[in-house]
Amino acid sequence: MSLFQFTTRRLVFQACCGLKTLFSKKQRFCLKMARPSSNMADFREVFAKSKHIAIITGAGVSAESGVPTFRGAGGFWRKWPAQELATPEAFARNPSRVWEFYHYRREVMLSKKPNPAHIAIAECESRLSKQGRSVVVITQNIDELHRRAGTKHLLEIHGSLFKTRCTSCRNVTENYKSPICAALAGKGAPGREIEDAKIPVEDLPRCEEPGCNGLLRPHVVWFGETLDSDILTEVERELEICDLCLVVGTSSVVYPAACFAPQVSARGVPVAEFNMQTTPATEKFRFHFSGPCGTTLPPALACHETELIL
Repeated sequence: MSLFQFTTRRLVFQACCGLKTLFSKKQRFCLKMARPSSNMADFREVFAKSKHIAIITGAGVSAESGVPTFRGAGGFWRKWPAQELATPEAFARNPSRVWEFYHYRREVMLSKKPNPAHIAIAECESRLSKQGRSVVVITQNIDELHRRAGTKHLLEIHGSLFKTRCTSCRNVTENYKSPICAALAGKGAPGREIEDAKIPVEDLPRCEEPGCNGLLRPHVVWFGETLDSDILTEVERELEICDLCLVVGTSSVVYPAACFAPQVSARGVPVAEFNMQTTPATEKFRFHFSGPCGTTLPPALACHETELIL
């Protein structure tokens, strides 16, 4: 296991347990000395020299597309906050209610489009790949807007609204049906006065693998579940080689993603935060650009004058 893998995993456990993070003297020095700058020209110079760029995105990048975040004040579906629906226990107790919630979210997403931030990231990846440079997007979002914008190198650490997993055979498959099953047609409206549909479990989405017919669940990481170890390993590998990291539209409070950029910064790699406001991690980064991501990100990732255009 690499040093980055070890410290990332250790940081996750320490953050969750409320323990003090252990850094080397060099890492502590980097964290202490970092002061966020909003100088776009300086950022652009760093960007022009970078060969491996990692972009970590959160709910803020999709909020500008009108995607509900279900976080903070007003983050309810009917009478319930997402934290009471997005759990294995909630699904075991009431799979009909949980599927109504996710059916609503799927249908909402089918009406949304990538915004200028998604498009700027995808266009940057495509352009730099022709120069022998790489861009990887590590997203906490499950809405697939990065994919629809054209991003190719995408790590969806929390899964996708448009994938299902069988609770029996564990098969994972893409699923873009609308509705996902006949029983959910017209269901899932979010109003507080609306009663549960109470759909029989046998009528909920079922596995189509030959001989299975098991109950499907959304292929997303719920509260209380761990991230896919293979994806986490790939994330760690990308963060180890990146020479520039962007943090876009994330509050930097949801673990383990919240520890990714601070760990990159701790080894001296420039980190730039693009967000509506500062976050608990802001002072650990070299740059901070305040404002809507769809406004601040396109000029940051636009073609630099020194780039060789192929």
